[in-house]
Amino acid sequence: MTVIEGLIRTEDDGSLSFGNYELDTKSKVSDFEHFGDSYKVKTFKEITKLERNDLFVYESVPGTVVRGFKMTGSEVDFTVEGFEDTQIALGLEAEKEYRVYVDGVDVGSGETNLGGKLIFSVELGEEPRHIRVV
Repeated sequence: MTVIEGLIRTEDDGSLSFGNYELDTKSKVSDFEHFGDSYKVKTFKEITKLERNDLFVYESVPGTVVRGFKMTGSEVDFTVEGFEDTQIALGLEAEKEYRVYVDGVDVGSGETNLGGKLIFSVELGEEPRHIRVV
């Protein structure tokens, strides 16, 4: 598994990659410009958090590396790596139902709360996991 140099970057396909779960101390990058939006990432072994224009987008406990993060009006798609089972929270539309797929397998649905957070767990270890939320 590899970490993201510089903590956040734009990929050739326009997606974002961010995070570093190998850090022992909190590190952050603020004001990262991506398609007209300003992103901030905070990451280390205990947590990884992403904000867009000061609004919550992604959080994992413990920390993770996220690759190919794409968020559209109806879908979030990314690959996640970490060293142990992880709880992920996504900032989505409030009080809506979403279906979660891990490596193409439907693992169930969940409804966002009033703040728009969808929370689910993923078993992480040796291999990265592909996450799709619709």
